[in-house]
Amino acid sequence: MSKQEPAAGQHTLVTRQFGTTAAAYLTSGVHAAGADLERLARLADALRPARVLDLGCGAGHVSYALARGGAGEVVAYDLAQEMLTVVATEAARRGHPNILTERGPAERLPFAAASFDWVVSRYSAHHWLDLPGALAEGARVCKSGGRCIVIDVVAPESPLLDTVLQTVEILRDPSHVRDHRVSEWRRLLAEVGFTVTESESWKLPMGFDSWVGRMGASAERIGALHMVFAGLPAEARQYFSVAADHSFSIDSAWIEGFKPT
Repeated sequence: MSKQEPAAGQHTLVTRQFGTTAAAYLTSGVHAAGADLERLARLADALRPARVLDLGCGAGHVSYALARGGAGEVVAYDLAQEMLTVVATEAARRGHPNILTERGPAERLPFAAASFDWVVSRYSAHHWLDLPGALAEGARVCKSGGRCIVIDVVAPESPLLDTVLQTVEILRDPSHVRDHRVSEWRRLLAEVGFTVTESESWKLPMGFDSWVGRMGASAERIGALHMVFAGLPAEARQYFSVAADHSFSIDSAWIEGFKPT
């Protein structure tokens, strides 16, 4: 088997999963709103970055926040063309002509070195097959003195709780790769040359029905998820705040670093 085959297979799976659900991610409450988006807008307003890469942009919520905040040019980059079509349409509707779209995988960026002031990714990296490679690309295209901001679901440091999270994630979404721990993020960012200056986490509530519906999960997968949630040990049920209908909460984090000059 060639080294390219697994990546090609994963990229096809991600494109299929998210190409068919693009519109749902535009209106998803989990993705469309949040204090983290307002924080991005305020940061853009304060620092006015000339060019920002929204890496794994999905339905474009980071791009809209940055454009609203005063970033110069925002490049929304994603593997799924359907997502980019949603972004282009919504950016025009909101009056953000400075949002451009570009298609491709996170592990291979078609941009010149040191061509972005910021690289930002929100709720995308857990689908990347080669996270170290994607971060290395992000570091390559980020200017010296630039920022990298990652916002994503993060795994607990406990092996038991980590395993539970990865299990329910991949049952719901076969394109899931891994929710990384904050300690892993810090190490991986440092390895590609970013100095991590800040990390902050919070609980993100997930309504079970909307969580599986947004991904178009099959009846078989939904049934398997109910079985897993019903059989969780007490410490996992408590940590994830599992409710009677199997709604639950997960950890999300803002991890920020800069590229030294």
